[in-house]
Amino acid sequence: MPLLIRNGEIVTPDQRYIADIFCENETITRIGKNLDAPPGSEIIDAAGKFVFPGFIDPHTHIYLPFMGTFAKDDYTTASEAALVGGTTTIIEMICPSRADEPLQAFELWKSRAQGKSACDFTFHMGVTRYDAAAEAQLREIVKAGVASFKIFLAYKGAFGIDDDELWHTLKLAKSLGVITTAHCENASAIAQRQAELLAAGKTEPSYHHESRPPRIEAEGTHHLMTFAEMHDAHVYVVHLSCEEALQAALAARLRGVHVWVETLIQYLLIDKTWAEREEGFEGAKYVMSPPLRDKKNQKILWDGLASGLISTLATDHAPFDFATQKSMGKGDFTKIPNGIPAIEDRVNLYYTHGVATGRISLHQFVDTASTQAAKLFGLFPRKGTIAPGSDADLVVYDPKYKGKLSVKTQRQNVDYNAFEGWEITGRPAAVTVRGQVAVRDGKFVGDHQRGRFLKREATHF
Repeated sequence: MPLLIRNGEIVTPDQRYIADIFCENETITRIGKNLDAPPGSEIIDAAGKFVFPGFIDPHTHIYLPFMGTFAKDDYTTASEAALVGGTTTIIEMICPSRADEPLQAFELWKSRAQGKSACDFTFHMGVTRYDAAAEAQLREIVKAGVASFKIFLAYKGAFGIDDDELWHTLKLAKSLGVITTAHCENASAIAQRQAELLAAGKTEPSYHHESRPPRIEAEGTHHLMTFAEMHDAHVYVVHLSCEEALQAALAARLRGVHVWVETLIQYLLIDKTWAEREEGFEGAKYVMSPPLRDKKNQKILWDGLASGLISTLATDHAPFDFATQKSMGKGDFTKIPNGIPAIEDRVNLYYTHGVATGRISLHQFVDTASTQAAKLFGLFPRKGTIAPGSDADLVVYDPKYKGKLSVKTQRQNVDYNAFEGWEITGRPAAVTVRGQVAVRDGKFVGDHQRGRFLKREATHF
């Protein structure tokens, strides 16, 4: 069914104007004033509301075997949560074990999404070992439309790769035009710090931060920069949390390294004191890696987003139940499954605490939560903008809405909300996936057969 969105204020990174948008055959076909629509078209009155390009979360975990358990969401629940929050494209991390074959992992992760996701999706391919067999399979995966790798410089003995593997992964990525996303912490330093803390009887969630302080993240970032510089490779630092790591990335950028930086909504709004809550093991809800940091880092990250030094805002969505999964770490913080659920709330929290407070402009909001991810990961201009020929992924956003976040009303399949009781200003009034309405006034009305795997071309040569 054709769709006409009337009288909305269209916002992209470089434009802001009132117009109508006509969508047909899954794409935007016309933009202008007083557009006509054929009989039978669906019409949405967007007067008094913003119209944004569909938001992109460039860092999520939906299917995730981790620390002896599995993340709670599947694509049915995660895609609903994403769409209700205005995110129309998910980029998920494929995280095989070192024993898994890359091609089998790729097919497994894809099978978890196909026919179950109400929004479009694609992947970063995890490289958790490097040998001749893995290299051949990685080449096939890139041919199949995955234009980005994911590597871990943490999680020694699990997802983490050694320096020989890092060298060859970046060399391969450069030759294929693939951008490599990287978790930057020093695995050996973390392992030693964890052992020391546990031996001293320091087992509570608060010691998670002490086992991987900012300097360890900065060292991991510097380490990646050195290897990227040797290959002239293009790299993307995921979930950067602190000033020290940002300085390491920016120093490399100044000397010509092709590096982009991502941060998370969690790091902007909550700090390490949340993971230090002792009553009822409450701090475990906020254990993630890198950890939540000292509050002083928040302004630095906000300023980085506003200035363009930080390119994207993501979630690293990783939902683990507090009662039955986070509790695995009672008596040993190293056994707490890492992650915070946020895929549903990222956009509304970012608008509330960024745009509504004047920390970032509407243009920066769209750029960092949608457009930059599309450009970096081979989706632009199909995604990330509002233009004729682009996919009709649109968010009609009501800036006057007032509400509260709660586990009682969320779609995320997890037993807590990290931002329980927080007030929000603004939410999507309507969300479309390639021209089909998936959300109306906060309610999911979409189709779980709608989401498609997005093939991408490698462009980072």
